[in-house]
Amino acid sequence: MKTLPLVFSLLIILSCSAKKDSKINIIADDVNGGLELPEGFHAVVFADNIGRARHIAVNDNGDVYVNLRTLNEGKGLVALRDSDKDGKADIIEYFGNTTGTGIDIKDNMLYYSSDSTIYRVPITNGQLLPQEDPEVLISELTDKKQHAAKSFTIDDQGSIFVNIGAPANACMEEMRTPGSPGMDPCPILEYAGGIWRFDINRTGQKQLVDGYRFSTGIRNAVAIDYNPNSKKVYIMQHGRDQLNQFFPDMYTAEQNAELPAEEFFMLHDGADFGWPYCYYDQIQNKKVLAPEYGGDGQITDRCATKDDPIMAFPGHWGPNALLFYSGKNFPEKYQNGAFIAFHGSWNRAPMEQKGYCVAFVPFTGDSPSGEYEIFAKGFSGLDIIESPGDSKYRPTGLALGPDGSIFITDSVNGRIWKVFYDNAN
Repeated sequence: MKTLPLVFSLLIILSCSAKKDSKINIIADDVNGGLELPEGFHAVVFADNIGRARHIAVNDNGDVYVNLRTLNEGKGLVALRDSDKDGKADIIEYFGNTTGTGIDIKDNMLYYSSDSTIYRVPITNGQLLPQEDPEVLISELTDKKQHAAKSFTIDDQGSIFVNIGAPANACMEEMRTPGSPGMDPCPILEYAGGIWRFDINRTGQKQLVDGYRFSTGIRNAVAIDYNPNSKKVYIMQHGRDQLNQFFPDMYTAEQNAELPAEEFFMLHDGADFGWPYCYYDQIQNKKVLAPEYGGDGQITDRCATKDDPIMAFPGHWGPNALLFYSGKNFPEKYQNGAFIAFHGSWNRAPMEQKGYCVAFVPFTGDSPSGEYEIFAKGFSGLDIIESPGDSKYRPTGLALGPDGSIFITDSVNGRIWKVFYDNAN
């Protein structure tokens, strides 16, 4: 019997190693924990009733960390471990005394945010809970209670990008008042309505002293992620509300439900996406002047110079999380594509509410390569959603597991799903 050449043998070993994490040997829940997924995909309920879950991060060893919107057991963060590898958390511990949205792990450091501060704390190898007190990375982030969630993402060049949501709908002189004109220029853009960049290696930073306004004209971007494939930061904007309520002579209730688009942005230094002066009309496929600034739903005017989205979704779906897929478990079509968690609308009445799903966008290079599709649905438990309070679950956070699965959090009952592809056959 001939011996295989050494190089050829090594190639076989490497090939097997590369595919090792592509199979997930756990048993899916009945009806996938309530989710409807594409053929071949399955889900387990990783944890339930943990508190009002927002964003989620997963460590290289599979430990899961979640930021909570309200305190649970007097704590604002939760750590979970699946020690028996059955796809479900069997150790759940609470820690920290702040609540918020953003959370991430980088170089054995756990980063998490409140509405005004970003903290970091080392994660000790083998320990589920942090063993040291957190330090303040950034403080004095704008917090005016409206659109205050400080979501963030970390690149691989030493920067952290933080969403500073605008505390307004359309920068009106009289906030949310029918017919009120917009302030021009909008003073909010000096301290909010954009993405600020900070140094990941410096503690004690303050927004208006140490931060750099990287991109502006963004109403609020809870969904944010760094794409290591393109080396760029992407966000999903929450579009403005109440066109019909404030300008009934110009917009119908049906238009109010569909407009404006939820915009998918690829950021660059100095980008200006136009809020509050403009919004994107996905039906006309163009950015138009907002009525507060003299728009009539048709004219473009100053909006011609603003940056366009790379994709537009129907209005008021509420994008709250963005994840670029880099795992090995999902089929090839999902590689480097983007998953988006839509938390769901509140202001499409008298039409039914929409969103409450996870969508997928295929990518080639730094741009979408096809139309979006609904990847996961069934969160609401309803065929027709008249009010967001009727929805059983609302998807809010996304994270990639080391085995190539993705985790989805819910902000209503605190459920976490683990979604995987069964390629055993």
